[in-house]
Amino acid sequence: MKRKTLFLSIILAFFLMAAKSDKQAYQIFNEKGKRVDYGDLLKAAKNADVILFGEMHNNPICHWLELELTKDLWEIKKEKLVLGAEMFERDNQLLLTEYMTKLIRKKDFEAEAKLWGNYKTDYAPIVDFAREKGLTFIATNVPRRFAALVNTKGFEGLDSINGLERGMMAPIPIKYDPELKSYKEMVAAIGDGMPAHATANLPKAQALKDATMAHFILKNGSDGQTFLHFNGSYHSENHEGIYWYINQTMKKIEIPLKVLTISTVEQDTLDGLKAEHLGKADFIICVPSSMTKTQ
Repeated sequence: MKRKTLFLSIILAFFLMAAKSDKQAYQIFNEKGKRVDYGDLLKAAKNADVILFGEMHNNPICHWLELELTKDLWEIKKEKLVLGAEMFERDNQLLLTEYMTKLIRKKDFEAEAKLWGNYKTDYAPIVDFAREKGLTFIATNVPRRFAALVNTKGFEGLDSINGLERGMMAPIPIKYDPELKSYKEMVAAIGDGMPAHATANLPKAQALKDATMAHFILKNGSDGQTFLHFNGSYHSENHEGIYWYINQTMKKIEIPLKVLTISTVEQDTLDGLKAEHLGKADFIICVPSSMTKTQ
């Protein structure tokens, strides 16, 4: 009996040591904090009309999973998959379309487009995959100069923009709910580590971005398609931001859409999801705080 107990103890110790030596890069949880796997996420994604993939912009695990999800959804949806991203502003749509349709060369696109500093490592693989497969890729974000205008002058600043330029943003007036958690937290954070140019209008500038991304997601989607959109987690977590604006439009026209949200968080350990992250999205990707950054 003692020999059997000793044997079981050795086996248990072996498995515990093996588990400890396994450096886990990420763990996916559902909105209630239950551990799930990538297969569960893919199953839900393939049945969604819109997927809001909330990333941490400098996290390599996010970008890798975005690429993998794009590839796997393409295997299922083919040309019924449409991509879009916060990282491209509306005044770059022509360049993006020219590149997608192979009208212009890669080096010309990258020289002329307004690309983020980590584009080549983090977003180019997705864009180039879409180009290779002939997918539509939509620039959804408002030109930053208009967001800056709202930060300076409020929504009233948009009154001075001409008709052509207004076509690059959500229709005005922009509906705005200052009581949304994300906007209230932004107001509370002003002056506490926020950029020096941030004003009390910053949440309104954020709302302009959210509303514009929602507008162009809806404008470029259709029945039977899945629109996979990449954005910072703060643009869609807690079912606010882009999600909220999509939902407002859907209520108005009474057309139900299956919108799936994904959010990314960092924790020191991946043993379980912290209470503060519960409900942030339908699926929460938890990444170690020690994960290397891409910019």
